[in-house]
Amino acid sequence: EVQLVESGGGSVQTGGSLRLSCAASGFTFDEYAIGWFRQVPGKEREGVSCISISDGDTYYAESVKGRFTISSDNAKNTVYLEMNNLKPEDTAVYYCAADLVTCVASIMDYWGHGTQVTVSS
Repeated sequence: EVQLVESGGGSVQTGGSLRLSCAASGFTFDEYAIGWFRQVPGKEREGVSCISISDGDTYYAESVKGRFTISSDNAKNTVYLEMNNLKPEDTAVYYCAADLVTCVASIMDYWGHGTQVTVSS
């Protein structure tokens, strides 16, 4: 059974930090791209960051460049999203997802259930 389980969300003040984790199981981890997406009510799901597990290539949305860092621990089949200097506009439910090719919300093969991140001013 494929599972992606997010953890690490919570509530912080502006300027604070959080580290999200995405624990994967049930598929060949190092063949996939793992992405972080976020969504607020009434808006489309937005791509935040992506990592290709096989070669380590990463992608960041412009809105998070310089503040967020994606990484993976292949021994633990886990992807992390280190989020620093958080802003109220980062408030959203954060999801991790996996795909064999790339990180595009409309084509991801597997999704987690999400974790809430709330940043207060």
